Amino acid sequence: MEVYDSIRTVLAVREFKNIPVPDDSIRKILEAARLTASSRNGQPWSFIVIQSHDSLVELGSIVRSGPYTAQSAFAIAVAIEKESPYGLSDASRAIQSMVLTAWADGIGSNWAGWVGMNAVADYLGVPDTHDVIAVIPFGYPLKSKTQGIKRRKEFSEIVHSERFGQPFN
Repeated sequence: MEVYDSIRTVLAVREFKNIPVPDDSIRKILEAARLTASSRNGQPWSFIVIQSHDSLVELGSIVRSGPYTAQSAFAIAVAIEKESPYGLSDASRAIQSMVLTAWADGIGSNWAGWVGMNAVADYLGVPDTHDVIAVIPFGYPLKSKTQGIKRRKEFSEIVHSERFGQPFN
């Protein structure tokens, strides 16, 4: 899938088939994150891969916005170095790289949780020098959704030229 098509069609997936994702695919998703650009090439991130069913169920109970993590094939927790002024933006870019890479291979995902997930950090043994900012569950989508159908604001509502409020032609 071309990058633009992946961006154009990606949807949040919260229901997964009970089918494992091959290790090669998981490695490819992680490699996409690792290769993502970061400010000053600081790479202020760490990625924790969770594949154990029991651990996924536990994470599903800990991450309030992501109980569906319990049914995923695997999840990746993303932690950033607390001292990095760029950690949040850099890791967000890496997460988007993972989501798009997965989607291009037919694997769905969704960002669950948000900054300061201390219970997740404790459960995964993340050191105090890091903050867990996300848990991303991955798996093959249970339902076939029509790709590319999205409710988005009109282009003219969000794109401006030179100054806010001036239409981009």
